[in-house]
Amino acid sequence: QVQLVESGGGLVQAGDSLRLSCAASGRTFSSNPMGWFRQAPGKEREFVSAITPSSGITSYADSVKGRFTVSRDNAKLTVYLQMNSLKPEDTAVYYCAGGSRFSRNVADFGFWGQGTQVTVSS
Repeated sequence: QVQLVESGGGLVQAGDSLRLSCAASGRTFSSNPMGWFRQAPGKEREFVSAITPSSGITSYADSVKGRFTVSRDNAKLTVYLQMNSLKPEDTAVYYCAGGSRFSRNVADFGFWGQGTQVTVSS
């Protein structure tokens, strides 16, 4: 079983950047697609980005395309989310998740981190 721990969240101003990290424990990390999701207060958890095990394919929500970049280092058991040009509407708890398939669907991701808060002030 893989355990995930996110870090790197914080309070920033609009236009700033943050890099989220998700450290995994467990030997199956390198074979799992990984995803980032976020949940704002009163809203459903939504897809942000995903990456295949070999980093060959990535996917982004339209709302973050061109501003966010997902990457992973399988040797370090870590997946990253570089977030640039942050907007107030990016404010949410960000979760990383490991999945059984490369997907945008919450249901396809079986193990989750505890989340890290990102707050963007205007």
